[in-house]
Amino acid sequence: MARIVVVGAGMGAMASAARLAVAGHRVTVVERGRTHGGAVGRWERDGFAFDTGPGLLHLPAVWRDLFVKTGRKELAESVALTRIDPLTEHRFADGTVARLPAPRGGAVQALDDALGAGAGERWADLLGRARSTWETTRRPLVEEPRIAGEPTAVLGQDPYPAKPRGLLRRRASATLADLADAELRDPRLAAVLTGTVREYGCDPARAPASAAVLAYLEQTFGLWYAAGGMRALADAVRARCEERRVEFRFGVAATRVLTRDGRAGGVELADGGVVEADTVVWGAPGLGALPGEGTGRFTLFAALRGARPPGTPHRTLLHTAPTGGGDRTALGATTVRVLRPDDPASRPDDAHEAVTLSAPAPLQGTGPGRVDWTAPGTADAYARALLDAADTAGLGLRARLLWQHAHTPADVERDTGVPGGLVPVPALAGADGAFLAAPNTGRLPGAYRVGGLAHPGGGLAHAGMSGAMAAGLIVEGPDWQGSA
Repeated sequence: MARIVVVGAGMGAMASAARLAVAGHRVTVVERGRTHGGAVGRWERDGFAFDTGPGLLHLPAVWRDLFVKTGRKELAESVALTRIDPLTEHRFADGTVARLPAPRGGAVQALDDALGAGAGERWADLLGRARSTWETTRRPLVEEPRIAGEPTAVLGQDPYPAKPRGLLRRRASATLADLADAELRDPRLAAVLTGTVREYGCDPARAPASAAVLAYLEQTFGLWYAAGGMRALADAVRARCEERRVEFRFGVAATRVLTRDGRAGGVELADGGVVEADTVVWGAPGLGALPGEGTGRFTLFAALRGARPPGTPHRTLLHTAPTGGGDRTALGATTVRVLRPDDPASRPDDAHEAVTLSAPAPLQGTGPGRVDWTAPGTADAYARALLDAADTAGLGLRARLLWQHAHTPADVERDTGVPGGLVPVPALAGADGAFLAAPNTGRLPGAYRVGGLAHPGGGLAHAGMSGAMAAGLIVEGPDWQGSA
């Protein structure tokens, strides 16, 4: 039985801790904050409750597998997950509304009805090529660990297939934005694709064409909501860790990995103390894991008077028109996400509704391209822009507003320690490897990385995968090649 210290109590860190504990290791988690979950937090006031991080989950099988592998009680016995339907309601600047049902076949007809004949077929064709991309990259991107020093040239090439044109094949698009324009041939349909990719922190103008797999995964495997919010999933994972006798130490910040006999030998703490260990799993910012891609996210919690209208979709994406302004806090042409869960746990009673609005936003800071979100009036201006976008789209939220609360990239930086409040993107093939996260192994033997800053990148599902990868390497050895 080895002594293992896990740095951070985020989702990837806890996923690795539970798997390592069930393998018989003695696991201690040290967390600089006062609670678990990392970015998966909960903010409450006056009986309203809001997720501070992800509000929906894709690929829930990742977390079901964790519970199957670490105990008798399955995930469904701890957290009620429901697949949302419709998948998304899209509202465009010209007033068009397209509501995509969860089943993929229904989406084709819905797009034809909303955007004109042929739109659904073009969407289906693109998802077919995205499926080919997923099948090509699935193992190296989300099933196999990345080892420090191993070549990544293959993953640096974009596998999205060129579209046939007669006997020839058109050259593959350089970016996701190029792909959307070339293959979908309608700015509204293109926005369905680019807006979906923005949900994962990717800039369509920089992301490779292979980012289309994110839309394919949503349409194929769905989006899922946890009763009580995503925080309920974080609570369940911590409870599973504690069932397996993982020790949690909160308010304890680790500053670096210690070396003993040429390998990891524990961690040094901010107060000068030491936690000795045979293996270190690092699930916090640091250890050389500096993300090259991603953005911040501004979130507005809105407490509304009046019941949630019948038939309201859980997720709506508002595709805003360009404003032409140069202000970094202006909303501009982007995608605003509106989440309206029909969950009694999110509101004080059925005569009220909790709504979360959010959009990509500059990182916290004072350097080029950044915004100081703590400056007076800055967050208020962005909050007004989000509510204006909702009013323009016909949602009528402002007239029902009791109060609002902003959660900015500065808050994300404070809560998670991630510089600038950056939201890491999922690992993607292409762009010469710019969208690959740090390897799961560290520079020292016996040191491993997990979480959104490690392979396979950001997102709840990917964090869970990183935990499985680190645990697999530790338990099975360095030659372990991932799940079958």
